[in-house]
Amino acid sequence: MTDFVYTPTTEQPRILHADHEILVVDKPAGLLSVPGKGEDRADCLIARLRAAYPMVLLVHRLDMDTSGVMVFGLTPHAQRHLGLQFEHRQTKKHYLARLWGHLEPKEGHVDLPLCVDWPNRPRQHVDHENGRPAQTDWRVLRLEADGTTRVRLTPLTGRSHQLRVHMRETGHPILGDPLYAEGPARDFPRLMLHAESLRLRHPDGGRHMTFTAPCPF
Repeated sequence: MTDFVYTPTTEQPRILHADHEILVVDKPAGLLSVPGKGEDRADCLIARLRAAYPMVLLVHRLDMDTSGVMVFGLTPHAQRHLGLQFEHRQTKKHYLARLWGHLEPKEGHVDLPLCVDWPNRPRQHVDHENGRPAQTDWRVLRLEADGTTRVRLTPLTGRSHQLRVHMRETGHPILGDPLYAEGPARDFPRLMLHAESLRLRHPDGGRHMTFTAPCPF
């Protein structure tokens, strides 16, 4: 990854919801959630949002190559409230992905602990001794004629690259994944992973709200 050159997408985030406490957006693929190291990685989602919402506060992240629903706090209270929901696994997230090959059976569960692969950062890998617990449910939506599979993924934990590593471990990596796919599975214009929906409790009053973003692939 040392030769990686960041060329952020010109596509702008789409506002899904905004009120006095929270901001929910549809993040485009190819855009960092927060700034990276160096001026060449300053362009990111939160920086673009700050132009219209100068008080915006980070709650969670999506990988640069992943698109879909993200929530931000607009007050310190909202940031804390939402952060605790993510920490205590009280949010519900669903992702859509396209995988290499035909995944069987129709439903399944992956329970493999993950940690950073230090010599190959930012890659993560399965480590049964030092890894942190990581669990993912999956359900096949459609087996495609081109030999790929469309699935809905539900992470039960929130480890870095969790869905990407877990799908690779099933033998069916996510299409277009620059870190975990190989050969023709990697030869796609983007990572085929999209955060489709996010269910949470509103920081003001606690009512449940679900936000969705249409899948672009």
